[in-house]
Amino acid sequence: MKREDFIKRGLGSLSLFAIIPALSSCVKDEVVADTTGSSTTISSDPTTTPSSCSVTNSETEGPFPTKSPATLVTNNIVSDRKGTPLTIKVYIRNVNASCAIIKDAIVDIWHCDAAGLYSEYGGTGMQSADMTAVHFLRGRQTTDANGMVAWTSIYPGWYSGRAPHIHVHVYNSAGKSLLVTQIAFPEDISKVVYAQGVYASHGQADTTNARDNVFSDGVTNEMSTVTGSVSAGYVLTHTIYVKA
Repeated sequence: MKREDFIKRGLGSLSLFAIIPALSSCVKDEVVADTTGSSTTISSDPTTTPSSCSVTNSETEGPFPTKSPATLVTNNIVSDRKGTPLTIKVYIRNVNASCAIIKDAIVDIWHCDAAGLYSEYGGTGMQSADMTAVHFLRGRQTTDANGMVAWTSIYPGWYSGRAPHIHVHVYNSAGKSLLVTQIAFPEDISKVVYAQGVYASHGQADTTNARDNVFSDGVTNEMSTVTGSVSAGYVLTHTIYVKA
């Protein structure tokens, strides 16, 4: 077994709208003007049904999945975390129904803060601080008539050995698990974000998407579209395809 496969499997075993302008004042304090003009253009309308589609890659839920996701039904997952505002918009589609949207699918997301820390877990080799009593940057939503769920968050940070990412678990309306996957970020956007605000002291990510042990096989089905700027905040748009 290759080393990266071992790591990936080992981790697995451990186991609205428009931009929402009103975030907590602590988050707004971290917004710094973006002078680079860096952005990624949306190439297609996620509300338009494609002519064909394939299931999004299944990935490890990682060592820090949400412990009780049903208790975290919320679309604002910022809590007390500081960082560049990010609106997350995820669409869910069914490859077994001609790529049609899925209404009432249950979607959980979780990601680390600007320092690379996850809530709900104590200090470990990967987690440098005890966060067992807090639940930031985790949330559950149910897809609307457009097959979309959305959250107000901050741009995720990074931790050693992993490229920036968001974890996603999709269920049908009855609670049956359909897919666990991850969302990747455009590296040019991440570089801009990590050069400023609370991210600057942590520096640039030490792992690219190509060298990441989860994304190294390609991010074609996992790469998000990110638009905006540091000053205005960013919007992430991504479509996940499941068999339902």
